[in-house]
This record gives sequence, structure tokens and C-alpha cells, in this order.
Amino acid sequence: MAKAAQPLDGADLFADYRVTPGVSDELFDAHGQMRPVWQRFVARFARLNPQEIAARFERGNQYLRDAGVFYRQYTNDPLQEREWPLSHIPVILHESEWDQICAGLAQRADLLEAVMADLYGPGRLVSDGHLPAELVAGSRQWLRPMVGVPPRDGHYLHFLAFEIGRSPDGSWLVLGDRTQAPSGAGFALENRMATGRIFPERFPRAHIHRLAGFFGAFRTAMEGLAQGTGGHDRMAGILTPGPSNDTYYEHTYIARYLGMMLLEGEDLLVENGQAMVRTIEGPQPLGVLWRRIDAAFADPLELESNSQIGTPGLMEAVRQGNLSLVNALGSGILETRAMLAFLPKIAQILTGRKLTLPNIATWWCGGQTERAYVQDNAARMMIGSAYACDLPFDLGATTALGGTFRGTARDSIADWLQAEGPQLVGQEAVTLSTTPAWVLDPEAELSEGRVLPRPMTVRVFAARTPQGWTFMKGGYARIGRGGDATALAMQRGGSVADVWIVSDRPVPQETLAPADRGDFRRASPGTLPARAADNLFWLGRYVERTEDAIRLIRAYHLRLAATDNPNDPRLRSLTGFLQGYGYDLDQPVPDALLERIEAARSCAGKVRDRFSTDGWAALGDLARTARAMTRTARPGDDTARAMSVLVRKITGFSGLVHENMYRFSGWRFLSFGRALERADALAALLATFADPQAPTGSLDLAVEVADSVITHQRRYRVETSRDTVIDLLALDADNPRAILFQVQSLRRLAGALPNALDNGRLAALSRALVPLESALSIADPSDITTERLIEIRAQISAISDLLAAAYLR
Repeated sequence: MAKAAQPLDGADLFADYRVTPGVSDELFDAHGQMRPVWQRFVARFARLNPQEIAARFERGNQYLRDAGVFYRQYTNDPLQEREWPLSHIPVILHESEWDQICAGLAQRADLLEAVMADLYGPGRLVSDGHLPAELVAGSRQWLRPMVGVPPRDGHYLHFLAFEIGRSPDGSWLVLGDRTQAPSGAGFALENRMATGRIFPERFPRAHIHRLAGFFGAFRTAMEGLAQGTGGHDRMAGILTPGPSNDTYYEHTYIARYLGMMLLEGEDLLVENGQAMVRTIEGPQPLGVLWRRIDAAFADPLELESNSQIGTPGLMEAVRQGNLSLVNALGSGILETRAMLAFLPKIAQILTGRKLTLPNIATWWCGGQTERAYVQDNAARMMIGSAYACDLPFDLGATTALGGTFRGTARDSIADWLQAEGPQLVGQEAVTLSTTPAWVLDPEAELSEGRVLPRPMTVRVFAARTPQGWTFMKGGYARIGRGGDATALAMQRGGSVADVWIVSDRPVPQETLAPADRGDFRRASPGTLPARAADNLFWLGRYVERTEDAIRLIRAYHLRLAATDNPNDPRLRSLTGFLQGYGYDLDQPVPDALLERIEAARSCAGKVRDRFSTDGWAALGDLARTARAMTRTARPGDDTARAMSVLVRKITGFSGLVHENMYRFSGWRFLSFGRALERADALAALLATFADPQAPTGSLDLAVEVADSVITHQRRYRVETSRDTVIDLLALDADNPRAILFQVQSLRRLAGALPNALDNGRLAALSRALVPLESALSIADPSDITTERLIEIRAQISAISDLLAAAYLR
């Protein structure tokens, strides 16, 4: 039966907090006394009323929304984003306890390094019988091509995470080692930012250890790993599987936070054993990669042959000692559940000492004695695949828990153990400690809730530096949504919390900023990978293409509202024009328009590390608004007003990006795409609506769509004619809605790109732009016939091809 904790002053919020007998709790000790490290926080929290709590929690949630923090939940829609599930009350630990945890984990990290070195080196652990050969050779995580390939810097492991939990007796134990591509460090930073909004008071903030020092030390270590032979600088990057990965946001956040390139497999190539980054300036040598993809997919030549996210030849670059990986390929073998059964004994063999921080008790069922023990004690065991890399509470359908199967794959545990023993492990059922969590009452007002105990684990991050292992002073806790420990994972509805490591005294302020040595130098904006340039270029094109379509659809519905006659010649002309681009005007908000917006978001999503948070939020708002309009907009004036709303939103996005984006090469590619698309759209518009055979009123329509009505009125003071419209929208160098203006912009942008000169002469891109600019500069309106406009579109298409050939390969 659960027991009540000691009462608290003003403790209505904690009135239902019950510590379950036999379960350790973070808030209360075994005697029911509040742990000292929690007391000052609880005293302040308990004084808040429900409305204040709701307002504070909403500040944290709003920060996460504004920052665009998300994860992907694996569903039928692989790109569906979920809001970050923050558990608003942090997990609080004292620094003395944390130091003991980290000391034990440093010992474990060294052990994992030694095991890794043996498995891919002399193999004595297997040959001497300390590890079953079948467990190593039978695991998909053990990569034979890595055998005999020592790391360039002498270390296999550089960044680790350990999932730990508190056992019923109050001690800590390791639930699993994360060595493949540990996630969560970036999310820990965002959790800290959010809780800083919720609890801004000087205490506890002044006593909470910062996270920045850990990242600064790791970045310095990465820069050291990137150095080539002879001390030559080479680049460092983060290798991501791409936007479909569930933790892609973290990859982009860490890349931006550390100032490192975010790379996908297609960004890399290997030449003569050297890994290179495809950049707009040509291939550049790469020294180190922080690998966030599973090792098997890293190189389709030597590993998983059907991988679409790897780089052919990457293994050869490692083999020749030209590339360091964080962590080494093949390190996933250390994550397998069966390894936990042997690490305690291996620690004594290799170091002569027991592990000071033990792992969860695990038995490999390949031995008769162990198999019998697991069978006899199945009621208090979790039984599952020996090769699985999941944590103990990530239970699959074929896992047996408490003597019964979670799925229906088997009838008898005894038969299962007998038939497949060497492929199975038994693990002691995890009884996790509980921690305070804010739980809303589903039957009450939104702001009403209470503090209840929920199971939790803590993820601890370690980074190798020249001084040894350093640990993040804080971390990332996973919180269960109920009493079920298997519901900790976010994919199963769990949440996450910040971890505060609290000192008795104020702690030093740590930042990523370098020490002030009086020798400030402006930093370079960095190298631009060709893939990032390509996505920025097409982002500019899709945004401009979307705005043009919105204005055309608005023009159609304004005229439909005025005439109520779909057979009006202007409406038929607009219908035919828009149908040529795939827009179905039977739909007030055409599906094709939504597709253009999503195409822009897709391009922006692939360069999140280089793209402003506000810009991303503006694109998301545009997409949500357009989707909502599909359910409400009606043909005619209603849709015209809806399109006006979208015009304001998309032009707001364009203004936001172009006013605030740093003028580096990325901005130039974005602007080049926008200018190219606008020039082409204007030529297409004029070729149709300024054609001599166009219906009456088409010239006014062209001026309206080009957002130049007032300019035309002030400039010419006469009604529209073909000459005035062509002059304004094709030949006016001062009108941003003119072809000449955009061509001049393209020429200036091309001249500022790398390799704009070829042996002292203009490169091909500029050579194609100069004659087009000159011809438009000296042309009269009568020279710009419909045929000439079609030729201009062909020239613009050729310019796009030249840009791609020069920079986007």
C-alpha cells in the first residue's frame, strides 16, 4: 500500500503524492523525509497557485513552440512532427551524488573502450572464453570490415550516454550503454532553456550547474580530432540521416549551437581515401564526423549495400587514417543486451576491480545453468533478444515480462528458452524510482493539476577530451506517463524533464564564448555545402512560385466575385494559365498550392541549421493557415480575402528572411532562386496577358498580379497599354517587379559567388547574364514581343542549369 509523505506547508499541490512501498523516490527518502536538495525548490513551488503554475508552464511550452522543438513519432506519416513533451518539474540531484555517479561511469567508459579495442583488435576476450563468439559474430552491430582498423587518434569512443536508474535500495545502476549514436544532448539544452522560462528566479538558477562548459570542451576536442597530418586544418561535421529521423531537430540544433556543418551522406565523397565535403567551392577535406546515423548505413560499398543515406568509400577513409568518427563504426556492439551479462566479469579481468556502478542484472541464456536460472525466476524477469539494443523498458511484442508474453508469438517460456536460448537474455525486472511530475486532472479545468510520483530514468552524457572523460552536469530524464515503466519512451507517450545538478553555493557562469585574450578576429561565416546551397536556392524559388500563384488565384476570384460568370474571357484565360501549372480552380484553395508551400517547407527543413527560427515558424504558420482555409473558403470574394491573408503572410516571411539573413553565400543562393523565379514568372505572365490577342482587361490583370497598380498610376498617369505594361514590368530597372530589375540582381549575385571569374574572365554563369541584361537595358517596349518573352524564359532556364552545373553538383 502506498504511503503518504510528510506534509508540506501550503502543500495542497502535493496532497496526493504517495510513495509506493519498495520503490525509491527522488523527492522523499526511505524514511519519508524530503531530501534536502529538493526543499528550497518545493517551498517556492508550493506557494504558487494553480493559475500561476499554468502561466509558468505555458511560458516554457511557448518557448519550445517558438524555437520549433519537435520530434518525429514513427507513424504512417514519416514526416509528422510532434510537440516536444516537456515534463515541467525538473529532476533535482545534489552535485556530490552526481560526482559519484560520474566517477563510476568514467570507469565504465574506459571499460567500454577496452572492450571495443579488443573486439576489433586481438580478440582475446572471445579466444579466452570471456565472451561467446556467437554473440559477437551473430550480431548485426559487429562490423567485420572494422577488424584490424585502429582509429586515427587511438580511441574508438568519444561521446557516450548512459541510461541510469535508481534501484529500490537507493543506489544507482546502469540500464544501458548508448555508444552507437547517442541522442538527447541537444534536447537537454532545450529542456534547460524551457525550464529557465518556467523558474526564472535567481535561486535555484544561481546554484544549478550550467551545460555550456561540457559542450565547449567537446567542441574543442572535435577540433583537435579534425587536424590533419602536419597540423593542417580540416573541417568537422555532424552526419545526420536527414529530416525523416525522429531526432533530426536535435541534429540541427547541435550543429547550430556548436557552429559545425550538418551533413548528409550525399554531401560527402571519398577521393583517394580522403573524405571530402561537396561545397560550392569544390570538394574540401573533412577531418572528423560526429556520426548520428547507425554504422551499418554509413558506407553502402562495405556495409549495408542498400543504404541510401551513406557515403561510398567512407570505410576506406577510416581505414587509411584520414577520417576520425565519433563514435567509431561498429560501436553499436556494446549496446546489445547480452553484453551487460559479461561486462561485470570482464571489468575484473581487464582492470582487477569491480564496477563501482553496476548494470542491471543480466543472464545470457546460452549456458545451461543461466538458462535454468532464468526459467526458474521468469516471474521477476524480462526475457528478450540477446542482440537487441533497446533499453530494458523498451519492450517488444515478443518480450516476456513477469512470466508472460506481451504478444502472442509463443505459448511457453520454457520451450522458448530451450529452442532459442543462445539468442535470449533474461534481465531483472526494472523497478524504477519515482520523481515529482505535474499531472493535469482530465476531469477538471485545464489549469488544475497536482504533483504525483512517476517512474523515471536519467541519461548521462560523457565526452572524451585531452584531459579525460568530462560529463554534462545535468542531463535528460525520461518520465513515465503513469505507473508503467514501459511507457517511458516518447514513442509510447512518455515525457522528458530537465535534470538540475544543484550546489550548496552559487556556481560559475559558463558559456561557449572563448576567453577574452585581446586578439579578437571576426569569424568566417563558414563553408556552404552544395546540398545546403541547392535547398536554399529552391526555397527561394518555391516561395516566389507560391506567392505568384496566390496573387493569380486572388485575381481570379476577385473577377469571379465581380462578374459571377466563369465564362468571362479573362477568367477563362486565367483558368488556362493556372491549369498549365497544375492549379485546379474548382478548388478555392487548390491542392497544388498546398504542395508548393510544403515543398518550400521541405527545403527549409533540410537547412534548419542555417535557417532562422522565426523564418521556419512563419513558413509553418503559412502552411497551417492555408490548410485551414481549404475547409472554410468559398469561391469568389471569400477566397479572394483568404488569398490576401496568404499574400501578407508569405510576403512577411520574405521580408523577415531577406531583412535579417546574414549576407553570406547561403543568402545569395536563396536570393538567386527568388530572383530567377520572379523573372521567369513575369515573362510568363506578360507572354499570356500582354499578348495582343489577350482578352480586354488582361493588361490591368497583369499589373495587379505584379503588385504594380499604384506604381503604374504614378508613373504613366494614363490607362494601361501594352507599351506601359511592358515598360514597367519588363524594362524598368527600378521596379522590383520587372524582369530587368531581377536580371540585374542575378548578375550581381553571380558576381559575388565563389569562382565567379575563370582565369580572369567571367565564368559561364555571368557570361550568360551579361548579354541578357544588356539586351533588356537597351530594348524598347515594342521589341519585347510575345516570342521574345518566350525566348527570355528559355534563357532564364539555361541560367538555372548553369548555376546547378557550377555549384550544386
